[in-house]
Amino acid sequence: MFPIIPASSAAVLPGKNEEGIFGFGNPPATYVATTNLVSDAGVVGSDVAGVGTNRAALAACEYGGDKGIFGYGYNGGFVSMSNLVSNAGVVATDVAGVGTARFYIGACGYGEDKGIFGFGSTNGGGEQSVTNLVTNVGVIGTDVAGVGTARYILAACEYGEDKGIFGYGSVGGNQSMTNLVSNAGVVATDTTGVGTARRYLAACAYGGDKGIFAYGNVSGSVSMSNLVSNAGVVSSDVTGVGTARTSPAACEYSGNKGIFGFGTTGSVTGVTNLVSNTGVVATDVAAVGTAREGAAACSFN
Repeated sequence: MFPIIPASSAAVLPGKNEEGIFGFGNPPATYVATTNLVSDAGVVGSDVAGVGTNRAALAACEYGGDKGIFGYGYNGGFVSMSNLVSNAGVVATDVAGVGTARFYIGACGYGEDKGIFGFGSTNGGGEQSVTNLVTNVGVIGTDVAGVGTARYILAACEYGEDKGIFGYGSVGGNQSMTNLVSNAGVVATDTTGVGTARRYLAACAYGGDKGIFAYGNVSGSVSMSNLVSNAGVVSSDVTGVGTARTSPAACEYSGNKGIFGFGTTGSVTGVTNLVSNTGVVATDVAAVGTAREGAAACSFN
């Protein structure tokens, strides 16, 4: 997600031409590999024909400072293949999977040019806490023994310019705990949750060094959000803006803003909500592209 520049400088400068991509997902009764690019002004593009295996309930993150990767998911069976995204937003064909095949995982960048996939489930009761690191050339590593409560349908994002955080999810019920990721990709033990316990949410970075969790399911769809400080501290609930929904996706764009998109309200939707560089979520933007749930998103360029 971030260009590699001296540690004494800001890792992401306002106004950078950083773009984003939503990909894959589950419209009713099918799986797709469709993608939609997000411009550096937060404008979502029309559908791009999919490359790679159709699937949903996957995750995505940045790597290499300007590229992205989609990984894992489900399409009638659990998969662990990945698809690299170039710095021009072009999705590559499948790369054979490494690590435990699973779905509803989280992923985020760390260390300014690497990524991490973590948690997920291998079936209705097979929640995992294993993680898989992504190198700065997009190679996914083998399973790393899990730290923290095994769970799935959680979310993850970057914070602090070079660190990450996994949060919320479900195992035997909704959870709100978080797990910080160091700039070396080491996952910490559980941090007591702040905010409403929920599942099926999404998260992204904003402001260059902060993060936001938003939307999800409590006992129905919600639109609340929780901000993450540049020290990895999660704030209490912020009243939601935009259509309450579950299973959206989110990514950063323009170097310091974010976007949430797609999901389901009981019926799949393609609406999006922009996040300002101060973490304020905007009202709905009319859908562009195929309405679907269970997509993933990351930034590039």
